[in-house]
Amino acid sequence: MKVVSKSFAALALGMLVGAPAAHAQGAEFSLGGGATVPLSDYGDATKTGFHGLVAVSFAPSSFPLGIQIDGMYQRLKFEEAVVSGDRSSQILQATGNLIYKFKSSEESQFRPYLIGGVGIYNFKRVSGDNVATPGTGNTGNTGTDFGLNGGAGFDFKAGAIGLFVEGRFHNVFTDGSDNKFIPITLGVRLGGN
Repeated sequence: MKVVSKSFAALALGMLVGAPAAHAQGAEFSLGGGATVPLSDYGDATKTGFHGLVAVSFAPSSFPLGIQIDGMYQRLKFEEAVVSGDRSSQILQATGNLIYKFKSSEESQFRPYLIGGVGIYNFKRVSGDNVATPGTGNTGNTGTDFGLNGGAGFDFKAGAIGLFVEGRFHNVFTDGSDNKFIPITLGVRLGGN
């Protein structure tokens, strides 16, 4: 967990330092976090957890379609009936997405958007001391799988800095039943047009 925390902190610092140069090129950097809500069979096995997000996006101001590459760290505790003790499901993911930004007036600070794409997801069962443990079923065994995601959000822009709120449905194709969850993210965007 310390390595992940330090990695996110280093990435966040790098994004803050590089934001002025990226602003000139139209790149937008995002940092966020929030709750991850598990669904379906995955929701039966785990409780609502938390996540952190880092992303970079490129969207020309004259065209509504852009791209976003993001990474997310998520952690959800297992239900006591599924796994005894202090055990969690950890998800590391990287996704590539298309973003469609709805047209709004030049003076509008509220900008809704749709986002969706593909990704790679690494699931790992961990205990409180971050040691891998064997699992049963298909609710977060250690492994890497592909998935799809799609959702919507809105930006509230104020110059080169803005806030965003976003919800995305993720469906990860695993053996047996797919793992499904919705991260709800609140964050800040730096740069962009």
